[in-house]
Amino acid sequence: MILNSSRFSVGLPALWVVFAALNACAMAATYPYTVYRGTFIQLPRLNSTTATPELARTEGALWVGTDGRIKGYDWTVSNDASFNSFLSSHGWADADASNANSKATKVKVVKSNNDRNEFFFPGFIDTHIHAPQFPNIGLFGSSGLLDWLNEYTFPMEASFEVSPEALRVYDQVVARTLAHGTTCASYFATIHVPATNALAALCHSHGQRAFIGRVCMDNKDQCPSYYVDQSAEQGFNATKSTIDYIHALDPKGALINPIVTPRFAPSCSKASLDGLGKLAASYSPPLHIQTHISESIGEVELVQQLFPDSTSYADVYDKSKLLTNRTILAHGVHLTKDELTLIRSRGSKVAHCPASNSALGSGLAPVRFILNAGVTVGLGTDVSGGYSPSILEAARQACLVSRLVQYSSEYQDETGNKTSDGSEKLSVDESLYLATRGGAAVVDMADDLGGFDKGMIWDAQLVELGAVKNSTTSPLDAKPTGVVARAVTTGTVGNVDLFGNETWHEQIEKWMWSGDDRNVKNVWVQGKLVHTRK
Repeated sequence: MILNSSRFSVGLPALWVVFAALNACAMAATYPYTVYRGTFIQLPRLNSTTATPELARTEGALWVGTDGRIKGYDWTVSNDASFNSFLSSHGWADADASNANSKATKVKVVKSNNDRNEFFFPGFIDTHIHAPQFPNIGLFGSSGLLDWLNEYTFPMEASFEVSPEALRVYDQVVARTLAHGTTCASYFATIHVPATNALAALCHSHGQRAFIGRVCMDNKDQCPSYYVDQSAEQGFNATKSTIDYIHALDPKGALINPIVTPRFAPSCSKASLDGLGKLAASYSPPLHIQTHISESIGEVELVQQLFPDSTSYADVYDKSKLLTNRTILAHGVHLTKDELTLIRSRGSKVAHCPASNSALGSGLAPVRFILNAGVTVGLGTDVSGGYSPSILEAARQACLVSRLVQYSSEYQDETGNKTSDGSEKLSVDESLYLATRGGAAVVDMADDLGGFDKGMIWDAQLVELGAVKNSTTSPLDAKPTGVVARAVTTGTVGNVDLFGNETWHEQIEKWMWSGDDRNVKNVWVQGKLVHTRK
């Protein structure tokens, strides 16, 4: 959908009327429950800080109410007969069945197809992404973070003040991330209120769960003259305008929430940082906060120069009351032990962005070191420092970075571990945990998102790996220890090649290493279908 510049310039009320009308036209018949039947794969909730994430596969039925929450499940449902018995025991009937009992309560039934190696998986959570940078994906220049900001990022973001392209860009980034299975995203926007409000409206219209942050940056010595808040107070007032708009758009915060967003310490004056800490705390509950920390060595050195009274980068934020249990700190590549101890004590979390850190040459974030310090970690794409809007790509890059970090002299000095024992490496299970449960904890929604527990919100995706041509086995249709004979004629989907001899866990490994948006068949947020692969 492309909207004209007049609607963009006059603000969001008219824009929102358009979105609401489109949504109303698209509404389908509703049922008291939607029953999902088939194969479910997730990372169960960890019972202790020392437990290791392990993928779990179950087969059966799970049902979701009109509020979008999981009401129950039955893992004994294994075939058509047991499924029909299950429906009958609840007084339900499949609304699409031609022979449905007319007296039974009609429910919507959604099935995963084992012949196509389909499975339900929790939606991905992108804990750090810059929506206005989407057009710059794949453009890095030849230098590091700070030069890249001036060459590519700031000019692009500044154009959102008057450009009608902002709507098109935001519409595309939301649609694209949903297509990759991202059901929740924490977005950095720009300093512009109308464009930031447009991003919130578009997320709401598309049905994507989102935290939307108007970027604050008032340090005129560090920010370009064409793209800067004119004062800390002007930044506060503009941020409050966006907060008010989002609260009016989604009064209960069911889908869209504001997030206070000082870009990073060098871009903000001390007055701005202090004021934003107070602003976040002035709401009940306090607002979430997002910013960057220790992304590159040059950035860390700059912070030391600009804030000589602080003992560390983390201390700068702590002095301004910006380290809270609702704070997301992006990157954390070069955090020290003392900083991690401080971050843990405040309950702040880290968004690990491995693709971006590698693409910009910022460094190798020691995720195991951060996790062992007791700090919660999720994954972020960091578009456009990151070259892909896919959290699945971030998951595999997290695995790769964890295999290389042992060779970093900085890591060796900080940990005292000169000889690796392999403990730094993340497994596929651990990386996918960061993409789901970990991300849910980072955005302060661990009890609601990231898994299929009773009472959790149905933010999920239906993944299709495809069938194996002339296959004789289908592990996802089998018990974990066996296979079922089957003959199919259609091939796999996308880049995931299956040969029929893989276990179900090996199929998931192949999906993580080779999968993409072509494998995402359907996406639901709060129980509503928000994306279907074309």
